[in-house]
Amino acid sequence: MARRPSAFSALIAIDKPAGCTSHDVVSRVRRAVGEKRVGHAGTLDPAATGVLVVGIGQATKLLGLLTLDRKGYRATFQLGAETTTDDAEGEITRAAEVAAELLDPARAAAAVAALVGEHDQVPPSFSAVSVNGRRAYDAARAGEALELKARRVCIYGAELKRVDPEACTWELELDVSKGTYVRSIARDLGRDLGCLAHVCALERTFAGPVTLADCMSLDELEAGGAELARERCLEPVAVLGLPARELSLDEIADVSNGRRIDAAGVAHGTRVALTLGGGLAGIWRCDGRHLVCETNFPQAIEGVR
Repeated sequence: MARRPSAFSALIAIDKPAGCTSHDVVSRVRRAVGEKRVGHAGTLDPAATGVLVVGIGQATKLLGLLTLDRKGYRATFQLGAETTTDDAEGEITRAAEVAAELLDPARAAAAVAALVGEHDQVPPSFSAVSVNGRRAYDAARAGEALELKARRVCIYGAELKRVDPEACTWELELDVSKGTYVRSIARDLGRDLGCLAHVCALERTFAGPVTLADCMSLDELEAGGAELARERCLEPVAVLGLPARELSLDEIADVSNGRRIDAAGVAHGTRVALTLGGGLAGIWRCDGRHLVCETNFPQAIEGVR
């Protein structure tokens, strides 16, 4: 049975609240906008808040194409203990004394600044990383230990914002590569400093070009529905980070049927976003003197400005 056309297709950004999963967000967006085809890019832990990019209708096809290579976080590290999950949701596994010098802002700032650079990072035991088709969090919940391999990540920026000596916490801002676990940063830093640590609060402040300023809350979306989603949708070409090429009327039939069109000066190998009347019609690639189809969107993705 053929799927009915989507009511509309767009990318939106949600400020995810704490206490719900990224899948919970998808379910609430489906109900709010009346569309079954909804997905998300870049999972956030249930306890975390902040930027979650969501695709509606045809825009779900974009989610696997979004690079979102850099992500920003405001995190609070609790010094003095490790947990099973490397955040406050887990049980404490080890505790340690926190040296007074670690609660000195100057010393703390130096330790945070030293995080900048490339690291070989082992993901948390409770994570979505898959080993031989089995998710790490499923194995951890079953009491099984999976051997998680370290992977190369980059911390582009790390800045201490506040030290709370009474609570033994550091609040910091991080700019990291895609795939970096902030929980692992806290765990490894705590071990290096000898005080142990875990994340007790986490907010994603940006994902690629999408920031908190682009987000709406779930409550706002549920009150405003599809009309608000249309009004506040993201510019899909900007989120993709591709050059845009507006189609001429003469090219529409060829593009709709996947027939190559003139590259018109586009460099060989370059991917471009084909736009038409405020919508994203397709993503094509330059092959010599022509553009060839990689992906077409039968129903244009809204929000091109």
